[in-house]
Order: sequence, then structure tokens, then C-alpha cells
Amino acid sequence: MPTPDLRKKFGNCVRKFRRERELSQEKLAELADLHRNYVGRVERGEQNIALLNIVALAHALKVRPAKLMETLS
Repeated sequence: MPTPDLRKKFGNCVRKFRRERELSQEKLAELADLHRNYVGRVERGEQNIALLNIVALAHALKVRPAKLMETLS
């Protein structure tokens, strides 16, 4: 099971890209076909995110999924 630190790092990365693109959590959720509360939990490191949702967020942010994972190593 991932540690909270890894979830927090991932969430911070998602937040960084979202803010760079000037997207609200609600707009990002819409683009990724996810619930806005889910995106908020991901950004706060409270949600253990599934692979398919990582891909959906990456596509919505127009980055490769690996870019969201870089900070985890």
C-alpha cells in the first residue's frame, strides 16, 4: 500500500500542472471524466488513485502519465 507521502507527492504534482494550465479542480474533473471531490482528494493525498484515473488526469492535463509519476522516485 502506498504511503501517504507518495500520495501527497503525486497530488502536489497534479495540483502544479492544474494551476499551470489555469484549471479549477472542477474543470479538471470534467475534462478527466472524474468527480470534482475525487480530484480534490487526489490533490490532498487522501486518495489512493487507480492507474486508469492517472491516465485520465494526464490526458486532461495534456502530459504523459509518466510526467505525473516523476516525483515519486
